[in-house]
Amino acid sequence: MKAIELINPLKSKEFSTNFSDSLEITKVTQDTREVEPGSLFVCIIGSLHNGHELAKEAVQKGAVLIVASEPLDVDVPVVYVNNTMKAMAILAAAFFDYPSQDLRVIGVTGTNGKTTVTHLLDYIFHDHKEKTGVIGTMYRRIGSEVYETKNTTPDSLTLQKTLREMKENGVQTCSMEVSSHSLVQGRVWGTDFDIAIFTNLSQDHLEYHHTMQKYAEAKSLLFSQLGNGYQQDKPKFAILNFDDPVGRSFEEKTAASVFSYGIDQPADFKATDLRITNKGTRFNLNFENQVYEVQLQLVGKFNVSNALAAIAGAYAAGLELPSVIQSLSQISGVRGRFEIVKGEYDFAVIVDYAHTPDGLLNVLNAVNEIKTGNVFCVVGCGGDRDRTKRPIMAEIAQKNSDTVIFTSDNPRTEDPDAILNEVVAGLEEDSYQLIPDRREAIQSAIQQAAPNDIVLIAGKGHENYQIIGTEKIHFDDVEEAEKAILIKNIDK
Repeated sequence: MKAIELINPLKSKEFSTNFSDSLEITKVTQDTREVEPGSLFVCIIGSLHNGHELAKEAVQKGAVLIVASEPLDVDVPVVYVNNTMKAMAILAAAFFDYPSQDLRVIGVTGTNGKTTVTHLLDYIFHDHKEKTGVIGTMYRRIGSEVYETKNTTPDSLTLQKTLREMKENGVQTCSMEVSSHSLVQGRVWGTDFDIAIFTNLSQDHLEYHHTMQKYAEAKSLLFSQLGNGYQQDKPKFAILNFDDPVGRSFEEKTAASVFSYGIDQPADFKATDLRITNKGTRFNLNFENQVYEVQLQLVGKFNVSNALAAIAGAYAAGLELPSVIQSLSQISGVRGRFEIVKGEYDFAVIVDYAHTPDGLLNVLNAVNEIKTGNVFCVVGCGGDRDRTKRPIMAEIAQKNSDTVIFTSDNPRTEDPDAILNEVVAGLEEDSYQLIPDRREAIQSAIQQAAPNDIVLIAGKGHENYQIIGTEKIHFDDVEEAEKAILIKNIDK
């Protein structure tokens, strides 16, 4: 691609004197490890590295054009802009030819439920004979091809490249998790969302956003950026949880048409008459003076809310409610989200990603709704993350479990014992068990469990690793639970 054509969308820019209109660009990247001959290198100022300090390395590896916001002394042309992060998003969309305009892109944001809602939507559209894609915490998936992901929402270059690959592979609908970090950092700039869904807001990521108000403002960006046009060929919809006051406030943030959903508050899509068992959940869906019976294999009130979000999103996309409800009834669950561990045993073991106070409370409420024995909760808090939520989660676990075992999560660069000391600081010493080794904690809970008890292993869900220091070590809660069950059966 001609460099002059690629950078044309950058309206505020200055060229170094050696820029040539004939220059060809074969790749755009911000990562020196990915630079190859013909690359355009964007100097991004991040939390760990300043890309301007890597510009000479990029040139040595073959970069032929640099985009920067600080003066550089390099032997290739430089385009100077005020904001390289914004420039990268604009360049990414242009280089990959604005792929989101040819896809139905559904963005889901909120503290909890993003992964579940995107996967419910993905199944619904797949069941309606569409080729689908998913971008989120667990992976990036294009049709049946799965790729690893570093962040819930990838950087703008990776995102636009993924969307382009989806387009080329015939994907029609992309369901995508949109994190608050990505909204603040502009990772989704240049992505043309058709439907934006808000699940809920509760305490998390305060180490980054500092206040709940700023956290909410970050989430609101997805809705305020939906656009002001009312094109009939590509209408925009905001799907908002009206059980959450933050969701109701977002109605004022968007020009898009709004569908609300809720259980406890009046809403367009409202669930009533919830019937929850250990086999699943039934409820009545009230919409436009019609009542539809919904049957889910998923358990818990929080999953009713997730289902409502998916139903409203699918309806906004043009699908008929009866067929959407039929598709939902076939979904057995999402990896690491209230996942029941398989095996031969007379109690239940559930693995869930719950790693926030609200998420943990929701899952424990669901467990307590179906329990017939005692509830064991194995939980910890990750390192290098919001420290203020640690005692809150501890209190929730202690109050809503018969036995709570606090253990290590992903300590990262923090001392695991120091994390646990903060977790249990406000609890009576005899009200909990403390087992720092996560494997031993899981084994202990399962050894203690009696018939009809429930063991909840919370915090990591689908993750198959522990982050200790800066190293990822293989560790899977489901695998560890299965091993512990086998040990218990052998010991009988």
